[in-house]
Amino acid sequence: MKTFAAFALSASLVLAAGPSTKNLNTVEGTYVEARNADIYTGPCYANSEVNMLGNMAVMGWRIEKGAFEGVDLSGLGVVGVVRANSTLGDVIVSAYPVQSVLIVDQKASAPQRVALQAFAKRMGGDLFGNVVRVEVAPVTLEFDKNNLHSVKANLKAGELASIETRPIGDGDHHCSNEEVWYSPLTKVDHAMAGYALAHDFKGKGLDATWSSPLKRSAFVGSFHLND
Repeated sequence: MKTFAAFALSASLVLAAGPSTKNLNTVEGTYVEARNADIYTGPCYANSEVNMLGNMAVMGWRIEKGAFEGVDLSGLGVVGVVRANSTLGDVIVSAYPVQSVLIVDQKASAPQRVALQAFAKRMGGDLFGNVVRVEVAPVTLEFDKNNLHSVKANLKAGELASIETRPIGDGDHHCSNEEVWYSPLTKVDHAMAGYALAHDFKGKGLDATWSSPLKRSAFVGSFHLND
């Protein structure tokens, strides 16, 4: 009888707790980033930039469908802008401390804006551990014919930040041993290195603005989160 009573009590507690909160985060979409250093490069070029460049980056997500923390974010975008102490991705010298700005989609409701910030912090991890400013602006991320393999992407966050990319071509090879030198700044399912025709930040909060076009400095990819 005691065993049956304990089982009944356990079952009643589970029912009282209501629906499981598991899988509140089921999000998928597309992603683009660019930084002020080549990510597809050879050792000589990489060594000429490390500890001098690569400390600034713009990252953008478009959520095709899904919810984060139970809030539907389908069709919305969020952009993160970071300024680090040193080259992002360098395995020898730490890039921290890092300051960051988040730009949430103007179309989002108040709960969605909160969820977009939480989503970006989850995806960016420590890069967004010190968010100094949050902005609201129209956010768009478009791909050529919706095909990320074309590596043609266009990210706009109002007048605050932008990225435009194209594929890396034969004329972009300055030596014979280029490779993907740095990994993407966030977790992605698939990413392709691209050439940044435009990469800029004109906002406030980081004590710096920049324009760093015409570099092999971009990634175009897709992501999903399911937990």
